[in-house]
Amino acid sequence: MTLEKIIILDFGSQYTQLIARRVRELNVYCEILPYNADFSLDASVKAVILSGSPFSVTDPYALKIDLSALLNRIPVLGICYGAQLIASELGGKVERSLKREYGKASLSKILKPDPILSGVPEDSQVWMSHGDTIFEIPTVFELIAGTENIDVALFKSKPESFEFPVYCLQFHPEVTHSLDGGTLLKNFVVDIAGCSQNWDSSSFIELTVQELREKVGSDQVIMGLSGGVDSSVAATLLHKAIGDQLICVFVDNGLLRKDEYEAVLHSYQGLGLHVIGVDARELFYTGLAGVTDPEAKRKVIGKTFIDVFEDVSEQFPDVQWLGQGTIYPDVIESVSVHGPSVTIKSHHNVGGLPDRLKLKIVEPLRMLFKDEVRQVGRTLGLDEVLVGRHPFPGPGLAIRILGDITPDKVHLLQEADHIFIKLLKEWGLYDKVWQAGVILLPVQSVGVMGDERTYERAVALRAVESVDGMTAEWCKLPYEFLAKVSSDIINQVKGINRVVYDISTKPPSTIEWE
Repeated sequence: MTLEKIIILDFGSQYTQLIARRVRELNVYCEILPYNADFSLDASVKAVILSGSPFSVTDPYALKIDLSALLNRIPVLGICYGAQLIASELGGKVERSLKREYGKASLSKILKPDPILSGVPEDSQVWMSHGDTIFEIPTVFELIAGTENIDVALFKSKPESFEFPVYCLQFHPEVTHSLDGGTLLKNFVVDIAGCSQNWDSSSFIELTVQELREKVGSDQVIMGLSGGVDSSVAATLLHKAIGDQLICVFVDNGLLRKDEYEAVLHSYQGLGLHVIGVDARELFYTGLAGVTDPEAKRKVIGKTFIDVFEDVSEQFPDVQWLGQGTIYPDVIESVSVHGPSVTIKSHHNVGGLPDRLKLKIVEPLRMLFKDEVRQVGRTLGLDEVLVGRHPFPGPGLAIRILGDITPDKVHLLQEADHIFIKLLKEWGLYDKVWQAGVILLPVQSVGVMGDERTYERAVALRAVESVDGMTAEWCKLPYEFLAKVSSDIINQVKGINRVVYDISTKPPSTIEWE
């Protein structure tokens, strides 16, 4: 099977990931690359999309590319900044707007029918977000549509001007506020670019297993498991490709959820994986003693994990590869539009481990979004308990205990967290929540239990809705449910006498407190 793909050139837009998600939803593979990336237009590339950007094409340091490397060679779609760049570079007129054009608009001026508007009704709502306005389009283009406030909203190359069509949109079809944006993107990707929509979880598994076999050969791979969906699916794919050449390590750092170490080990045995369990709780507690700064906690946990992992790896001197559960948002975030960054999110990858062990990296999921990882897991036959698990931070409960870490505090938090998660499942709410947990606060409060005055700890419940964790909204959980959680925690967990609920969104807050 030939893997067709769309290339998305990123000029720094906050919406670039959404473009990729919309294309993937069409069962078409795509990749996001920095605008200045060096890539080849081989037969697998069916079209190129130029993203939006926070920058202005009128700026002397505007981000630009050599359009001649694309035009007349492949279908091109410019979105917002991408459209402005094409207009500016090819002789049109683009100027800074007197006011920022942001929000809902209507495609009320359809000047002529076009394949890209097939199935898109007149007056369709679209979303504007730009500071530049296209006042004149290049002479080699023709105007297709405008809005009530903007004359130039959609234009395309004249058929006689370019061998392959070039479309330019002043609005953002990738956001949900553009009500027919999905239809418009489908028209471009499928009908205009000619993608066959043959990329799904089954084809991904087939291609990935084949690539892993070729890449790894007869070498051994060692991989740290977390119990989360990313590492579980990555390990299952590697096992499907290379079998017993894969050695998995699951470390109990003393910061897991209640009974999670035993439960996860049991679930992995059912998958046929060769898993080595390591009880390293005391090592982590010793390293974390007295540490209160969140970043310092992460560094201690990372270093201790490396030490433990290194000890285990010495049992396997022939290992050549380190498997990791890196997913696409981590890859995207590690490469800015100005060039590669040296930082990859620490809770997905343990920095320093590959170099210290002199291992090469293999990342089977590095081109998938979280929802795609879950679908691959289901296609592989993984238990829904693993596939549907909420994201859980790499440092574990260490960053849900504000202040220093002690075994007693971990025990308190594990008990409270266990009640919260158990009740979410019992009330049928677990799968409606992206991520949930309890935070142990560094405060005590006065309470009354029976005839006794108490002075005990407070905890905060956190539950958010999200698609990919980039933004999040607090969950409107039923009052009756929250009352039940609060009552059970206070009555069953000695040492906690107050429960509060976090109603902060991301941004400006983060999902975790540390």
